[in-house]
Amino acid sequence: MSFKIKAILLNFLGFAILFLVARIAFGYLLDIDRLSLALGAAIIASILTPKFAVVEVDGSNKILMKWVFIKGFRKI
Repeated sequence: MSFKIKAILLNFLGFAILFLVARIAFGYLLDIDRLSLALGAAIIASILTPKFAVVEVDGSNKILMKWVFIKGFRKI
């Protein structure tokens, strides 16, 4: 599996988990319609999800992660 595919899968997996958690939590706490619930959960998940990207460092590909809660980039 290539590094780009791994980065895309990690981005999707992180978003999906946070989206489901936010949607369930908002659905439990707030009494709003389903479209607003899904939009709010998607916005929150897209802001809080770690971002993964493939970069070429010294001739080899690496997957780096950037997240709101950490400073700088982390190698995966």
